[in-house]
Amino acid sequence: MKATDTLTTLFSHHLWANLRLLERCADLTPDQMEATMVGAYGSIYETLEHVVRSEKSYFTRIRTGQMYRRPENPPRMAIAEMIDSIRETGTGLIEWASKVQVDETVEVDWEGTPRDVPKTILLTQALFHAAEHREQIKSIMTQIGVEPPDLQGWEFFDANYTE
Repeated sequence: MKATDTLTTLFSHHLWANLRLLERCADLTPDQMEATMVGAYGSIYETLEHVVRSEKSYFTRIRTGQMYRRPENPPRMAIAEMIDSIRETGTGLIEWASKVQVDETVEVDWEGTPRDVPKTILLTQALFHAAEHREQIKSIMTQIGVEPPDLQGWEFFDANYTE
């Protein structure tokens, strides 16, 4: 991979880290996927699905300016579906990160009050929301005796910028 601008690098790492974690979780047993711990969003499965659905929501708002309309009571996503969704939204975030202008906003219902939120904040939220939950999942994996993937920037560099 050749060197890229800062936003492309940040969002490329984001996509890479999400995919690595999902691919590692694909090897877990159903019981392991239901493991949780105090302080985490939920089980490994619930947290992964939350990250995937949230990213779809952030990306939809950034791309269209409109709220993502989630189906009511959607079926549980399979890991393969999560990987496909994360690949689509992650690639989209890489593309859109450099297109978003500082003054672009979207209306967000903030606990019943409509607010104009800069798209740059949605980009920020996409990065850090997923990072927080990835760390929760990695902690759960460690607690159940499963080696989590190393998702640091150094690993991303080694995997993508060195031969």
